[in-house]
Amino acid sequence: MIQKSIPSLFTIGNLMLGMFGIMMAFDGKLSMAAIMVIIAMLLDGLDGRVARALKCESEFGKELDSLSDVVSFGVAPALIMYITSLQDVNTALGWTVTAIFPVFGALRLARFNVRPGIPGYFVGLPIPAAGGVLATLALFHKDVSAPFMIVATLLLSYLMVSTVKYPNFKKVGFPKKAVIGAPVVIVVAVAVAVMFPEQIAKLIFVLLALYALYGFKQNIDRLTARRRKRRRRRGDDKMYHSKNG
Repeated sequence: MIQKSIPSLFTIGNLMLGMFGIMMAFDGKLSMAAIMVIIAMLLDGLDGRVARALKCESEFGKELDSLSDVVSFGVAPALIMYITSLQDVNTALGWTVTAIFPVFGALRLARFNVRPGIPGYFVGLPIPAAGGVLATLALFHKDVSAPFMIVATLLLSYLMVSTVKYPNFKKVGFPKKAVIGAPVVIVVAVAVAVMFPEQIAKLIFVLLALYALYGFKQNIDRLTARRRKRRRRRGDDKMYHSKNG
């Protein structure tokens, strides 16, 4: 019984960190708020692996994971962005952009839960990655204008519900013995992050932004390839009609 509860403890930890991030953002501790989202990402990445390693995956765990993700990677990053960059823009615009992100994140999670995915890929940017980018991007609010932040928030929202394919690293598991070392990894990661919150958060931003942009570039390449095929078909049709006209 205790063994079956271990993955859910990681998920609950993810949810609690999301709540801590929200409260820290309201207290003005923005770097630490972003760090809470990042550490929540670590727990989110571990809960499924631990469940598979212990062979105790369940529908309850999946639903709890999705509900936690809406808070930690939808609401928390959106509020961090609002407090840092969108609070001073037009009220209706700021509120709308802030609300769109968690709403699209919830839609992304609902689609993930009911539709079979593509082996080795996520369809749409995963909400943990999108939330991580948004939370850490907010730390650059002194150097980046509000219009850019609005565009970035809307772009990340779109990527979550898009059909862009992203590599899926969640299925990479680890042996049952490694579960014992998971708490040590978490403690070390938390210690380093708390010691250097802003530096770690900005470093994570670079890695997550590259991941998000990778899929975006793939989508553009795919659309470009489709247009080229259409042009070739039209050219072939014109040649056919000219020869047989």
